[in-house]
Amino acid sequence: MGTVSMLTELDYLPDGLLQVEATGLHTVLPGPTLIHLPGRREAPLFVSILLHGNEDTGLKALQMVLKKYQNQLLPRALSLYIGNVTAARAGVRRLENQLDYNRVWSLENGAVVTEEHRMMRQIISIMAHRKVFASIDIHNNTGLNPHYACVNRLDDAFLHLATMFSRIVVYFTHPKGVQSEAFARLCPAVTVECGKPGGIGGIEHAACFVEGALHLSAFPAHPVASQDLELFQSVAVVTVPQEISLSVGDPATDLCLIENIDYYNFRLLDPGTHLAVVAPGCAKPLQVRNGLGCDMSAHYFENRDGNLLTRQLVMPAMLTRDTRIIRQDCLCYLMERLDRKP
Repeated sequence: MGTVSMLTELDYLPDGLLQVEATGLHTVLPGPTLIHLPGRREAPLFVSILLHGNEDTGLKALQMVLKKYQNQLLPRALSLYIGNVTAARAGVRRLENQLDYNRVWSLENGAVVTEEHRMMRQIISIMAHRKVFASIDIHNNTGLNPHYACVNRLDDAFLHLATMFSRIVVYFTHPKGVQSEAFARLCPAVTVECGKPGGIGGIEHAACFVEGALHLSAFPAHPVASQDLELFQSVAVVTVPQEISLSVGDPATDLCLIENIDYYNFRLLDPGTHLAVVAPGCAKPLQVRNGLGCDMSAHYFENRDGNLLTRQLVMPAMLTRDTRIIRQDCLCYLMERLDRKP
């Protein structure tokens, strides 16, 4: 077919693609590549993998599915986008000089248009022309997290697709520029989080999900049954101010997190749940901001006699014991249960 800009577009599987490790993809592909494969149903399933170069579950899952169908027609056409090949070679999320491939699918007002933005815009245009049926973006994460699905819209079709992967579904509107938000304008779209890279359970789970989506003829018209769905909304991000000394298990620091802090990921915490010990004189050990940037610290947490406690019924995600990660990114995200109107 040909190459435009950063993107290579193919209508066949390159030799070696079904065997190669993520770190060796550069020997098989020239860079970001969109591969179209035919199927019995014409409207394609779009799957994006390796938007982050160190998250290889998507590649291994698609290799598993495509090996199975090597000598037969797929149930539905498949368009597979393999993203950050150079970061995958280095085994990192992205290279220092690169943009995050999962933040460039749309433009904030006034943002500079880059080659990465143009590539994603091109992919969206190609898939709109092909009348894409559904979109799946496959990721890994760190820490003790269950497998879960994320959506940017609360439409029935989106939730049906999401619950094919997990009964735990997170509705989010931030960060912007993500793949699932861009494809939500075209079709039911979902991001799936498959646990830590290298976990065999994550690979098999993602492979089964993709194969199930390939077999779908249409999305049910009825809502997802309430017993099949645990729906949460991401409502705030929790950070530790730089001036606050931080540890897991060292009471000499301003904020001493409990030893098993990451055990609380995706668990509904009652008000009064103990998360940390706070040193005397440490007035504000945490910063909590909602999607509008408002300070919600006092709404979610309280310091009671030197103990940091939850004030609301919340579910944290991405809690980690790695204080370096907490400093670089955040302590966690907070989610609240979302009750859908009947």
